[in-house]
Amino acid sequence: MPAISHYFFRSAILFLVVGISVGIHMSVSGNHNVTGAHAHINLLGWVTSALFGGYYALNPAKATSRLALAQYVIYTLGVIVMGGSLYLVLQGTPGLEGILAIGSLTTFLGVLLFAWIVWSPSSQKFGTLQAAE
Repeated sequence: MPAISHYFFRSAILFLVVGISVGIHMSVSGNHNVTGAHAHINLLGWVTSALFGGYYALNPAKATSRLALAQYVIYTLGVIVMGGSLYLVLQGTPGLEGILAIGSLTTFLGVLLFAWIVWSPSSQKFGTLQAAE
């Protein structure tokens, strides 16, 4: 399996742990004010990252590009910043809306890069990476 797939799957499972932890905390406390953060962390962090990893596993020619690595880094950092700042904004820290916007736009940039990779021909080279063992 390509290294980028491993990166995405490993990040996805960490997002799943965080998302479920937020859900459990909401359930135990009875306070569901961070439901939006819980949903974003699970959907964008767990599900979408796992789908990206699966796509790259099925398309190893695209998985070894430097652009794929850039997409991973940009997208993952975006989800971390967006998920964390959304959680804090929903907890009552309104001063972080600017950070939330930056995280959201960074996540969106990662999605746009992925769209570029998907629509680019497999023969197009963006530099290469080595596969993980």
